[in-house]
Amino acid sequence: MNFVGKFKQIWRIRPLRNSILFIFFILAIFRIGSHIPMPGVDLVALKDLFARNQMLGMLNLLTGGAMSTFSVVALGLGPYITASIIIQLLTMVIPALEELSHEGQAGYQKMENYTRFLTVPLAFLQAYSIIKLFSQGSSPIISLTHSFDIFSTILVMTAGTMFLVWLGDLITERKIGNGVSLLIFAGIVDALPLTLQKAVVSFTAAQVVDWLVLSILAVVTIATVALIARAQRNIPVTYARQIRGNKMYGGMDTYLPLKVNQAGMIPIIFAISIVMFPSLIGQFMSRSGTVWLAKMGKNLMSVFQNQTIYGLIYFFLVVAFTYFYTAIIFHPEQIAENLQKQGAFIPGLRPGQPTSKFLHGISKRIMFTGALFLGLIAILPIIVQGVFKTTPFVVGGAAVLIVVSVVLETLDQIDAQITMYEYEGI
Repeated sequence: MNFVGKFKQIWRIRPLRNSILFIFFILAIFRIGSHIPMPGVDLVALKDLFARNQMLGMLNLLTGGAMSTFSVVALGLGPYITASIIIQLLTMVIPALEELSHEGQAGYQKMENYTRFLTVPLAFLQAYSIIKLFSQGSSPIISLTHSFDIFSTILVMTAGTMFLVWLGDLITERKIGNGVSLLIFAGIVDALPLTLQKAVVSFTAAQVVDWLVLSILAVVTIATVALIARAQRNIPVTYARQIRGNKMYGGMDTYLPLKVNQAGMIPIIFAISIVMFPSLIGQFMSRSGTVWLAKMGKNLMSVFQNQTIYGLIYFFLVVAFTYFYTAIIFHPEQIAENLQKQGAFIPGLRPGQPTSKFLHGISKRIMFTGALFLGLIAILPIIVQGVFKTTPFVVGGAAVLIVVSVVLETLDQIDAQITMYEYEGI
């Protein structure tokens, strides 16, 4: 079905149409909030700082551009993502949390509540750190002198993060895409016109070849991301025949899909959240009045400004988080147990432990490909800059992955909604 036909089909289903319009309304509220600046901020100096610092640019990516304007939602969903990382790490070492992760929807809801509770102090701490960082130096970007002004600003920034978490929940409840992912997606897409405008303004005749090569690379990158996002290994599964009375049940052949990239875009978001901290700490230390502390901060910044070192650390973190997150969400023992309970088996394998080992081995092999893919996508801008020695139009691998993944996930959920409504005759 072509795009026009799909759009007409969506528009005819009133509940689906209303849900999509509601999501656009929520995204519009988010974008309006990201352009309401806090008082006492030199916006020109702030935008110039973000343009010159790659780490801060990555932080700005997660906030949907709200950080570069120091808006009421300047922290974006960063504290919530950090809280999610901490809770998932604790799941590996605290038995009570591990049990919750296996309790289905009820356990998931409790862990979500823990994540939200942890988000509040993290947002408060991050807001305070950013205000202190930007308030130092001979020409501070943020000019807040009174304690009440600082406290009220921190309070507003924390409330802004929780407001975005609430907006994300409203979107997720509509079952058309993940709310947090869609908010990050909206920020990236909103920044595209300005990025293209800057690229066009800086274009020169000498860059024709570079532009042509980079444009082809952009198309290939998008196609590869979409291909890997859809790629999966189908494990054949057979349901045993069961005779009940005069009727026969089962005997059906199907398959168990294992995605090459089971972790999605989460490892890159995790890696960005971690890799930006040393640079931020270095900037904070470099503005200190203590000579040795300022020198240590400058040395730390110089290490992470080295593109080779930064790229290697970023690549390693993405690969490591891919294995870590996949281990959290993929449980071969539980899958093998469920197959056995349903009277299903993988041809040639006994149910139970042999099936679990087989699934674990398959997962490790395809996970290696997925981890390498995510790592290369993450450092793609660094490779492009190193090869072309210029950035007329840099293909942001992380941004492309987030955009393509969110679009594919949202389209899949819309198709599922269409199928459901057609089945119900709505």
